[in-house]
Amino acid sequence: MSSRRVVSVLGSTGSIGTSTLDVIARHPDRFEVYALAAHSSVEVMLEQCRAYAPRYAVMMDEAAATLLQKRLPDDLDTEVLQGEGGLAAVVTAPQVDVVMAAIVGAAGLPSTLAAARAGKTVLLANKESLVMGGHLLMQAVRESGACLLPIDSEHNAIFQCMPVDERGTPSDKGVSKVLLTASGGPFRLWSRAQMAQATPDQACAHPNWSMGRKISVDSASLMNKGLELIEACWIFDLAPARVDVVVHPQSVVHSMVQYLDGSVLAQLGNPDMRTAIAYGLGWPERLDSGVAPLDLVATARLDFEAPDESRFPCLRLAREAVAAGGTAMAVCNAANEVAVAAFLALQIRFTDIPVVIEYALERVDNVQAASLSVIEDADAQARRLAAQCLAGFQQSGGLAGRA
Repeated sequence: MSSRRVVSVLGSTGSIGTSTLDVIARHPDRFEVYALAAHSSVEVMLEQCRAYAPRYAVMMDEAAATLLQKRLPDDLDTEVLQGEGGLAAVVTAPQVDVVMAAIVGAAGLPSTLAAARAGKTVLLANKESLVMGGHLLMQAVRESGACLLPIDSEHNAIFQCMPVDERGTPSDKGVSKVLLTASGGPFRLWSRAQMAQATPDQACAHPNWSMGRKISVDSASLMNKGLELIEACWIFDLAPARVDVVVHPQSVVHSMVQYLDGSVLAQLGNPDMRTAIAYGLGWPERLDSGVAPLDLVATARLDFEAPDESRFPCLRLAREAVAAGGTAMAVCNAANEVAVAAFLALQIRFTDIPVVIEYALERVDNVQAASLSVIEDADAQARRLAAQCLAGFQQSGGLAGRA
């Protein structure tokens, strides 16, 4: 019987998914790929199936699933599944030990929740799952005995600097606060007037990290840091006042934990997600990730500054949403997804993104996030109102009218 850990990789064709498979390929004696899942990238999925021979490949898009099934080689024993049912099957299967939850956006919540309820080791790279349904997800982890390991570089850094028990549950014993570092993104030194003219390609040109377009825009607006603030509150059971954001342009210090005795512990490394992924896959052991060691002499300096919420109001909106609690966080996330998609489609300006988010937050009733259906209803309402806001821009003479 194999002693290898069996892994399902959700979002396998994205940047986190491909990095996960890179780490797995370095340790064929330790890991076995059970399933790969993606939305519609047939070509990439086909190559991944050839390389890793998973038992299952899940495509969310029905046409993509049909095409993948036709193109898979006859000698490859991979079965194609489709949709949420397929995702649920590959995260709850008894053979599966580890689930990499890296589906982007709200779409990742149901499968992440299913993996937690099934008691799996969940490597959480889908921050929206906690932003939308933090109460439900953390409750599922506690009740099932699942192990939740954060993969976002910032939360992984905090996890490494905090005391944890044998199940990976963090403790805030002796902790004063945590400090999330933010690179500041490509617009850190831009004025609001300059940002109003920014193109999607400029927003996606992150100075340090290689990421997908949606998360790159979130990083440029600091909404990504706002979502991470919410995520940190849930993972580490902290009040929002105990989570600070510090802009650190070099992206070498991935985050810090400040203790009551005055100590500050920091986790440092080169900006490569394979470090956090390898930490999650190997925990509590350390694995070779393929990432070059940090050269402190070459790094030379580390700078820190406070974020400017007047130029980057998305961070303020996220902080207000977590303070409000309930479904406000799901509304904030949903409206942001709509606004970012509109910006990437050249329908609004970069500076319109927070306008759309605030429009939805002001109009959706904030209720207790008591169930998945309640959260999904708030998400749907926010998306409708965000679309309504976009339509209002058009009627007033241009989608970018509020820049």
